Amino acid sequence: MRNVVVLGSTGSVGKSALEVIEAFPDQFRVTGLMANSSVDQLAAQAKKHRPKMVAAADDHALPRLAELLAGEGIQVLSREEAFAGMIAAPGTDVVLNAIVGAAGLPPALAAIEAGKIVAVANKEPLVAAGPILMAAAREHGATIVPVDSEHCAIFQALRAGRHGEVRRILLTGSGGPFRERPLSTFDRVTPEEALNHPTWSMGPKITIDSATMMNKALEIVEAVHLFDVLPEQVEVVLHPQSIVHSMVEFRDGSVVAQLGPPDMKLPILFALSYPARLPYDDVRLSIADYRLLTFEEPDLERYPALSLGFRVARESGLSGAVLNAANEVAVCAFLDGRIPFPRIVEVVREVLDRHEKLDNPALPDVLKADRWARAEVETCLTR
Repeated sequence: MRNVVVLGSTGSVGKSALEVIEAFPDQFRVTGLMANSSVDQLAAQAKKHRPKMVAAADDHALPRLAELLAGEGIQVLSREEAFAGMIAAPGTDVVLNAIVGAAGLPPALAAIEAGKIVAVANKEPLVAAGPILMAAAREHGATIVPVDSEHCAIFQALRAGRHGEVRRILLTGSGGPFRERPLSTFDRVTPEEALNHPTWSMGPKITIDSATMMNKALEIVEAVHLFDVLPEQVEVVLHPQSIVHSMVEFRDGSVVAQLGPPDMKLPILFALSYPARLPYDDVRLSIADYRLLTFEEPDLERYPALSLGFRVARESGLSGAVLNAANEVAVCAFLDGRIPFPRIVEVVREVLDRHEKLDNPALPDVLKADRWARAEVETCLTR
């Protein structure tokens, strides 16, 4: 029986994680839940799964959460109290971090420093502070298992060989909803169109990242840190069917791929149960439904975000934090109707060009760069 804390429990990944846990009552027990401000949903989840503790990252939401859970025997914690009281608690075995954006970095580090199994379902912590998190994992004996479908696939495929035998990593991506749309019409893309992903059901920020392929740019950086490879060893391949989640090519020419239906429950289950594999019949791949699997090289003119991903992977330093923070703000600006779709990547590039470079930054440097990038995007948008 593993005691699991789910961070970001009211988001799409968090909800899927709770469904997986519910399907294995003899294997997993929810001991903690955390959300930002969706306290009505959080309280309903708490009443159903009966964790010992719940936390709201937004302190303004705490009184409402406490009111909803009065008399339930469930401890209500603030964000800061949750770090020691829930995430790093001795009874916690697995922390699933599904908090979207840079807000997921501090709790990820807290779980790693406590030596937990950390199921990382968000790209941003490793993009912003990959070297810091990986060094902390080595120091404290934490196990980082990626939940993101592509990195979970690579994690599994890498078990077929040794680190020094890897020639390259092939990150697959669907290409989003605009893979065949004329480039001349991109400035007329609406948020509703960009949120209509062809294969995955995700939250709005991640869905927009898929449309720009900024998600793949972030994954390039994440892969370099997580798997200790060079940027030159990472390639991106378009795969519209989203069945091959990624591949690893070894030096003898063998390519190991991980396949599965586009359902986040599979990588979630893998991460929660790692290194074991539990029998699960709810999500199965029917080969008859996928007679044709296609692959193609991405068009960098259509997906300029990819070039930024490789650039940041080479530069390292603070560039990952700047890339992630600038993109978060630019995506919100697009969803709010403040900028056209192509401007998302343009703004991120402008902010990257102006950031102050620093080798081997510490966590305070990363957080400072995150704040600077967010403010700089707003400056770009008001020029």
